[in-house]
Amino acid sequence: MSVAHKVRSLLVQWWEPDPYALALSGIGFLIALVAWLPLALRRLPLSLPIVCLCIGGPIYAVPFLELDPSPRTYPYATERLTEFVVIVALMGAGLKIYRRFSFRGWAVTWRLLLITMPLSILAITFIGTSLLGFSALGALLLAASIVPTDPVLAADIQVAGPQEGGEDTVRFALTSEAGLNDGLAFPFVHLAIVLSLAAATDQSWFMQWLTLHVFWEIIAGIVCGWVVGKVFGWVTFKMPGDTLAKTGDGLVAIAATFVSYGVSEILHCYGFFAVFVTALTLRNTHRDHDFQRDMHDITEQIERITMMLLLLAFGGAIVNGLLSGVGWTDILAVVLILLVVRPFTALLGLIGGQATAGEKVTIAFFGIRGVGSFYYLAYGINHGNFQDIDRLWVILSLVVLVSILTHGLTVTPAMRWLDCEHGRDVE
Repeated sequence: MSVAHKVRSLLVQWWEPDPYALALSGIGFLIALVAWLPLALRRLPLSLPIVCLCIGGPIYAVPFLELDPSPRTYPYATERLTEFVVIVALMGAGLKIYRRFSFRGWAVTWRLLLITMPLSILAITFIGTSLLGFSALGALLLAASIVPTDPVLAADIQVAGPQEGGEDTVRFALTSEAGLNDGLAFPFVHLAIVLSLAAATDQSWFMQWLTLHVFWEIIAGIVCGWVVGKVFGWVTFKMPGDTLAKTGDGLVAIAATFVSYGVSEILHCYGFFAVFVTALTLRNTHRDHDFQRDMHDITEQIERITMMLLLLAFGGAIVNGLLSGVGWTDILAVVLILLVVRPFTALLGLIGGQATAGEKVTIAFFGIRGVGSFYYLAYGINHGNFQDIDRLWVILSLVVLVSILTHGLTVTPAMRWLDCEHGRDVE
């Protein structure tokens, strides 16, 4: 019997509140934390995700929550919930970026996407087969799920909101990488899926994967996002008469998110690409308009609330035994993935790039893994045919937990040091 079940059996004997009242109180408490915690944690070497994990564990240990929120128990719910949080986060990330899109201006981003990401997938696949004992397909799915920098949990290392400044090399690189590599991970996830299905049916797979899952879904996703962004940019800022910007209602950004993602999925292309490109296009339609902040603020609030709900559930899943059976080999593999593979491949990708040594090290270290990784693994499991599913969840959950703790405890001092090195004001 787990610790959570023992605590439940003791408390249920003398305390039985109304579940509805309990839920209302919990939601109110959560919303208050959403508003207050970022301010309270601004000067502390402690991140909001860490606090959420610490709160989620005790919550799911109470006797009246007979629910194991483990992602492996509810893979379809995990896929949809994490998908929602990620697309909202991608809209928020795109609205933050002030720099106009260009191949030269975004050179640091291309290095992380085209060099660091493939090398990381190869390295993690090797670790998965040699150290963790997964099959090649299971290791590939794990690698493709783990490798993207998370746009949800990386808020502390991203650029500030519209008209707040703070778009330095490090913050821009990590924000733009998180915005694009979530979409770029899809071809590798689909590669693992089509190979797993082909192994069972003995059908040809390469041309379908290359034409559909690489060329069509990437190109069509980018075009779809650009078209939706142009339309929303025009009706928001340039349409004759009463534009959407005059409403002052930032929910326009959420509307653009849903339309972009929905249309792209109808067209069978990558919605993550579409949403981020929509956000960039919408921002560049009128980069300095005050309404940009309104749109960003509402996406940030929704993202933060849903992110906290998921992390509370993650903390509860850990308490309920999600990581039971983890051995020293698993811990060693996770340390290698987070503290060796990502920094080393990122530094390789940044060789010759226009950044100082300190900036390169910071970019290389803060490849945060989080909500997006849960989405990709759930998607792969739900659409493919893989073995050792429970163990895949355990390893991925351990990676995300260690990433939350390691990066959460170091992000505040690291970014303050970086700002001081560049002579920027530190509050």
